[in-house]
Amino acid sequence: MLEKIVLIPALVLAMAIPAGAAEKHKKKGAERGMLERMEAVPCGAKQRGFTGIGSIFASAGIEAVNSEEKLCPQYMLRTDEMEYHIRPADKKHAVLLPVGEEGEFKIKKNRMYLKIPDGDKKKRAYEVVSMKPLNHDEGTESGASYRAPDKPASYRAPERPMEKAAGGAANANPSSVPPPQ
Repeated sequence: MLEKIVLIPALVLAMAIPAGAAEKHKKKGAERGMLERMEAVPCGAKQRGFTGIGSIFASAGIEAVNSEEKLCPQYMLRTDEMEYHIRPADKKHAVLLPVGEEGEFKIKKNRMYLKIPDGDKKKRAYEVVSMKPLNHDEGTESGASYRAPDKPASYRAPERPMEKAAGGAANANPSSVPPPQ
């Protein structure tokens, strides 16, 4: 009988510990954000011709280079806390994303893996060009981790060397009392 009394709480405890440990290692869901806008930005030059050896054959007149600026799509993805500027990692096969749609993403290192749930639902890799935290009007001062120190109420400007040499006679004001140190 005594064994059953000890065995039942031990079994309950053994079942509860692995269940709590599983919750600890659960993966987070993907973050969600809105694709606000797309811009075409220069991301490199496409060159053809004899650029490297043009100086050798300059006397022969073989110096023609056809270059045109290559443009890549850059998107702004906005979440509740951050604003991300991203470019497709696969520049040759860049897929145009629907602006104004919501997307799910995960960030690993400098790559963002983005999926549009209403679209083709395929995860694509994007380079994170920049990240900018959004400023919220309510409580920006209270939520900040760093606060600039306020000036004390009895702030006094330091004395100049000329006044120290004169013994403070130039600034002899009986009504001003220096603050305690």
